[in-house]
Amino acid sequence: MIFMNATLKNITAMLVFGSIGLFVRNIELASSQIALVRGFVGAFILFIAMVCLHKKINRNALIKNLRYLLIAGVAIGFNWIFLFQAYNYTTIATATLTYYLAPTFVVLLSPFILKESLSLFKIICVILSLLGMALVAGIFNDNQSGVNDFIGVLYGISAALFYAIVVLANKFFKDISAIDSSIAQLLLASIILLPYVIYQGNSWSMSGFSLLSLTILGIIHTGIAYLLYFSSLQELPAQKVAIFSYLDPVTAIILSTVLLAEPMSISQWIGAVLILGSLLVSELFKKNN
Repeated sequence: MIFMNATLKNITAMLVFGSIGLFVRNIELASSQIALVRGFVGAFILFIAMVCLHKKINRNALIKNLRYLLIAGVAIGFNWIFLFQAYNYTTIATATLTYYLAPTFVVLLSPFILKESLSLFKIICVILSLLGMALVAGIFNDNQSGVNDFIGVLYGISAALFYAIVVLANKFFKDISAIDSSIAQLLLASIILLPYVIYQGNSWSMSGFSLLSLTILGIIHTGIAYLLYFSSLQELPAQKVAIFSYLDPVTAIILSTVLLAEPMSISQWIGAVLILGSLLVSELFKKNN
């Protein structure tokens, strides 16, 4: 797989990410437990890959970036917990679309954290994506889908906010490779989650199918998918990577509606177009704004 074409690697990773919700739904554990296992297994797979590729972790780079690695690690842990909770309360499509507000939060926070200017074009894109979120959440509908859907939307938005923190923290990394920072962030996320999971005291008993789903989530959706994704970054232009990232939510929506028969109203489809469309246009015209 390491020797796959860079474009194929990236597309494969996005398609795999888009199917996460299907497997999380089948795991009979608390969201914090799933996040804990995913972090440890993902970090282990990436570390084994580095050993096989005869690469070494740059300890000096890790120490130099420890502060922001810790921030990102904490954010990743809570990001996964909230996302997995969103899958439990609402449809996979709705959870994924609200989660994709993360770039919008990055744009809104950038002037305060990164001291980046906020152009009129970016403001318009933010407004359109927020309007799309409102449509997906059913805020303008008289007949709301229910309390569970609303809670799921709130979890999805919370996951997006924490992922935005991960993205912003990564902006401060210096002289560290993508795979080094990924191993550190996944491992730190798990280490930080461990006391919380122990305190919760939830049972680890699960069916064989649940264990299989958890294994696939850790090995394929985290370790292998992350490896494919990060190895493709070195060869693909940033804009192409950004555009391919939209395969993730599109895949999630298709799987949600086709395999699980989860309904999406016309207003939710319009919301999906507004969220993904505004983000895509923002990426395509980033250089001019």
